[in-house]
Amino acid sequence: MRISVMIGEVRGPADRDDLLSQATAARGLDGIWSAQALGWDALTTLVLAGGHAPGVPLGTAVVPVRQRHPLTLAGQALSIQAATGGRLTLGIGAGIGAMTGAMFGLPADRPARYLREYLQILRPLLRGEPVAHSGEFLTAMGTVDVPAPAPQVLLAALGPAMLRLAGEAADGTVTWMTGPHTLESHIVPRITAAASAAGRPAPRVVAALPVCVTADPDAARARIAERFAMAARVPEYRAALDRENAAGPQDVAVVGDEETVARALRRLAGTGVTEFVAAPLGDPAEQQRAVELLTGLAGAAGDRRSS
Repeated sequence: MRISVMIGEVRGPADRDDLLSQATAARGLDGIWSAQALGWDALTTLVLAGGHAPGVPLGTAVVPVRQRHPLTLAGQALSIQAATGGRLTLGIGAGIGAMTGAMFGLPADRPARYLREYLQILRPLLRGEPVAHSGEFLTAMGTVDVPAPAPQVLLAALGPAMLRLAGEAADGTVTWMTGPHTLESHIVPRITAAASAAGRPAPRVVAALPVCVTADPDAARARIAERFAMAARVPEYRAALDRENAAGPQDVAVVGDEETVARALRRLAGTGVTEFVAAPLGDPAEQQRAVELLTGLAGAAGDRRSS
């Protein structure tokens, strides 16, 4: 299992210097990922990060697509590929339905059908091919002329329909707030079966969770419960939390001292996850402890893979 890190506002308020510092500290890890929330643009963040972590793979986890036409997103993604030397993995998702409607006034129904059609347009565009599509949800006519390799595309998928789509039409999935039991018994087998049935390679399964290396785990879990309270309420995450018998994000977060966190990552590695993405939380000292631990674990895992 590869070990990577999230940078940006998912870890707390972040300015440019914070992003660059987080990216620099991630040089010894297997990847740098950026989420699309309410502030920094996820793809632009990776351009900044890429210059301060040479050679480190980059990914979005994830870009909601309802408000980005596939022609627009393909142009952005290929521009990032060209700017960073082909290091991008493009994680996309339908977005949280309540936010899509309330913030953008866009429909959020039939997300799996919408994303299937979106991928039918996006993937040819990422390969530099022209599209002429007029479908149920989208119209797209044109091409994107940016000389860069097509990035792999991962789909945010938690439910059966979306996992089937991710296995059939994407390169894998990226999850958030999903615990080890759910990953092992639901996410990994469903997407793997879908990819196999479609004759596709084994999918990537990228699992992202909050991490806090701390001497006060109870306080850390209380902070996580408060900060990510919305995830305990929206249907997209509530179903995954229920599968884990978790009251909220605090129960699936990876929290504790170095040995406790290392043990939790070993458990995740046994679920079939191919990459773990940590979102370090806490005060600066706690976040530094987390990054140092993750870097050591990533180095040890890399040594095992190369031996």
